[in-house]
Amino acid sequence: MMITTHVLDTATGQPGARIPVELDVFVSGHGWRDAGRGVTNPDGRILDFGEKPAPGVYRLMFDVAVYMPETFFPTISITFEVRDPNEHYHVPLLLSPFGYTTYRGS
Repeated sequence: MMITTHVLDTATGQPGARIPVELDVFVSGHGWRDAGRGVTNPDGRILDFGEKPAPGVYRLMFDVAVYMPETFFPTISITFEVRDPNEHYHVPLLLSPFGYTTYRGS
């Protein structure tokens, strides 16, 4: 179906708006290939990276320093596997200046 994400700033309780995010797919023997890009909207979300996912290993690369210059983690990479391309893969990022967490959302 699709890959989506959202960012929540847990230090402020506000959405992480205007964060650049890259979506890459791993191609065996060739490494990572660009599969889409976006910038989180005012609600901290990216609802479409422009490419329907196929089975494979993907990573989201968040340029956190654009949003939070004093962060300990200027970029965050989340790698995950798409097994069924008919499912929705929602990968949230909960962010604070000195830590982050993620999970498979719905």
